[in-house]
This record gives sequence, C-alpha cells and structure tokens, in this order.
Amino acid sequence: MVKVYSISSCPWCDKVKKYLKSKGIEYEERNIEKNDAYRKECEALSGDTVVPVTTVDGKNYVVSFEKDKLDAILGLK
Repeated sequence: MVKVYSISSCPWCDKVKKYLKSKGIEYEERNIEKNDAYRKECEALSGDTVVPVTTVDGKNYVVSFEKDKLDAILGLK
C-alpha cells in the first residue's frame, strides 16, 4: 500500500499525487493537518513532519518529489 503523508495546501504534495495517478498507482493520502495519528506516523517514519512523505512498505520513504527515488521505491525502474 502506497501512502502519501501531506497537508492541504502543498504544491509538492499535489505533484506527488498527480505523478502517482499518472502511473496508475493507487495510494492512500494521509493528511497530517487533519489527523494527529497520521502526523505521528509521518514523524516516526521520517523523523520530521516535512511533507510530502511517500512510502510503500512503511520503512523506505521519499521526502518531497524526487522522481528517481519515488520510481525506485515503487519498483518502476
């Protein structure tokens, strides 16, 4: 399951979500502004609350929109 930790008004979060959609990849958006549990998950994963954070397995993650790293954790390369 792909999870994208985000906030409401974040252009980089939108870019990640649009990229995933363009690749036909389903994801679960986890808005850390609206859900404290998601904020805690994000912080536990990356050590911070900087978004977007994208993860596939809950261990490997990518901060921001780094296409090469996203492709790697998504298995697109």
